[in-house]
Amino acid sequence: MKGNPKVLILFASYGDGHFQASKALQDAFLRHGITEVIMLDLFAEAHPLLNDLTKFLYIKSFTFLPSVYGWIYNATKRMKHNAPFSEVLHSFGVRKLKQILEREQPDLVINTFPLQVMQKLKEAAGIRIPTYNVLTDFDLHSRWVHPDTDKYYVATDDLKQAVERMGVPSDRIEVSGIPLKPEFHDPCPSPEIQSKYGLAPGLQTLLIMAGSYGVMQGLRTMCRQLCEQGASLQIAVVCGKNKFLQAQMERAFSEYPHVHVYGFVSRIHELMAVSSCVVTKPGGITLSEALSCTLPIIIYRPVPGQEMENAAYLTRKGAALIAKGPAELCRHIHWLSAQPDRLEQMRARIRSLQKANSSDTIVLDILKCSRMRKARYKIQPVQRGSSY
Repeated sequence: MKGNPKVLILFASYGDGHFQASKALQDAFLRHGITEVIMLDLFAEAHPLLNDLTKFLYIKSFTFLPSVYGWIYNATKRMKHNAPFSEVLHSFGVRKLKQILEREQPDLVINTFPLQVMQKLKEAAGIRIPTYNVLTDFDLHSRWVHPDTDKYYVATDDLKQAVERMGVPSDRIEVSGIPLKPEFHDPCPSPEIQSKYGLAPGLQTLLIMAGSYGVMQGLRTMCRQLCEQGASLQIAVVCGKNKFLQAQMERAFSEYPHVHVYGFVSRIHELMAVSSCVVTKPGGITLSEALSCTLPIIIYRPVPGQEMENAAYLTRKGAALIAKGPAELCRHIHWLSAQPDRLEQMRARIRSLQKANSSDTIVLDILKCSRMRKARYKIQPVQRGSSY
């Protein structure tokens, strides 16, 4: 291995979270002097048409078939890495990844999405490259766990225990937190930020995040009921990349001065810094960002699968509330605004879950592991006739 390792980060573009986690790691490597860091959306590169189809189905599942997605998630949750269906899943992208490894010759590989293609190559083709899995949810799905993974980075002590129960030694699991950009750690609210987003300085701000694809159901009804409630707050609605939803919301609330509608916000930590509460879908990255900003969370209509598990975990920890519809959401907001001590209790619970400088923690540990490995590994050529 060279003095400065070459890093390959594998992610998938189902939602924006896996990309954001990967980008946070890439930036952290650069801060620590590691300049050769490649990010690869493997499934999109290897199977572009199938990737587009599955992304479309994934997005639509939130609206039309959430129970089906949840059933698949739960049915495969404890499936072993060498089960027949697991073997099929791990095989997607194998040829493409093999080509990239031979071309780029990385010294280590990081997964921020549970596609264990690298582990499949290590097992089947004799490739020996250190591989690290960075889990991006608060719930464990067995697809993250593979015996050829060198180390795991997880969000919480509870998640570490769950990985241990699947037979992984404790010293191969680091409780790091989910990787975030440094801006989310200890953000600073300011009048300048409020002015930048057109927010009034004298009102509490409720931040509503519809997800990167803007798929939160009942958004207009929710905002109307909040406005009719007469609460002394302003609402910041982030519609993500859904321009149609943004246009709808702008038309619907053009005469409501305390409803502010935005599209995709690249510096979402600024809005989090000036908000008193966030209503969101329970993606692992968004929840981690809110936790890092000590922002009380109301999780709106979580769908079955990892979102429901994320929501259930943070609710058990006292860091979030779940609202199944607009009426329940309004009750939660009224309850929190009327009882500041309850809001502060949530913030205290949130602080107990925070992991400072998560991206740097992961990167520094990986670099430490790399320095400790003295062996030099080369990618072995594929044997003639091999399916890989």
